[in-house]
Amino acid sequence: MSMSRDAMSEESTAEELAAEELAAEEIVSEELVAEELAAEEPSVYQSVFDTVEPQKSVRPPKLKKKYYESELARLQTEMVKLQSYVKEEGLKVVVIFEGRAAAGKGGVIKRITERLNPRICRVEALGTATEREKTQWWFQRYVSRLPAAGEMVLFDRSWYNRGLVEPVMGFCTQEEYTEFLRSCPEFERMLVRSGILLIKYWFSVSDEEQERRFQARIDDTIKRWKLSPMDLESRAKWVEFSKAKDILFDHTDIKQAPWYVVDAEDKKRARLNCISHLLSMIPYEDRTLGPLELPPRQDDTGYIRPPIAEQTFVPNEY
Repeated sequence: MSMSRDAMSEESTAEELAAEELAAEEIVSEELVAEELAAEEPSVYQSVFDTVEPQKSVRPPKLKKKYYESELARLQTEMVKLQSYVKEEGLKVVVIFEGRAAAGKGGVIKRITERLNPRICRVEALGTATEREKTQWWFQRYVSRLPAAGEMVLFDRSWYNRGLVEPVMGFCTQEEYTEFLRSCPEFERMLVRSGILLIKYWFSVSDEEQERRFQARIDDTIKRWKLSPMDLESRAKWVEFSKAKDILFDHTDIKQAPWYVVDAEDKKRARLNCISHLLSMIPYEDRTLGPLELPPRQDDTGYIRPPIAEQTFVPNEY
């Protein structure tokens, strides 16, 4: 009987040891799975701004030229319709384009305005402030460029210079910078309350892509004018600009005028995406002119044309 109890005790101990080993193996397996999932999925605590300025350039497949050109033509046709609607309805539209140097802002603006009437849709790209303007309220010289009824204004950079370039480059005091961050949201709310449709775009481009575009401008004499000393200096201050942009978003990404980030790694995709989004922001109807008919030409009876020899013509070089 004693030996039977000992055998049963040894058998029970063996089963307990086996169960413990199996549990340990399951724990190790679960930890390995958790580590693999953590490596595949981004942290939930990742900053929202990490998606705004990608650290590595992820280049999607290039759009086929024929598809890009057909989509661009379609979107530009819709922009003509929007322009007519803005004119007839007396809308006041302001679109701000901001982002790093060589992010593609100018290319998008060019495609937006390419088929539009410059009397309705105009571009404002202000240069360095004059000595007199430097003594004015910061927003003053931009206010004079705001649209009247029936106009669209595209700002190729804007009052946000005070929140980006100037503090990073040391062109303004800390007090001026702080005051801008405080007053800019209220200024924009005031514009919206006055009836202005304010749309703000930030063009996001990676370090690698910006370097490629800078180098292309350096190598091409036709494009070299696009590079300014300020652009080169901003390249050297990449991190400072990133920090300034994050602070800017934190203060000025307001409900009445939020920032819309455009992934600008691919220029053509960025152009199509931005124009398409702009069209979606303003409900419009087709108010373009219908079929037209030319009136008959006036009879030239009694009109004598002066001799051609008395006119100065441009030489026919081609």
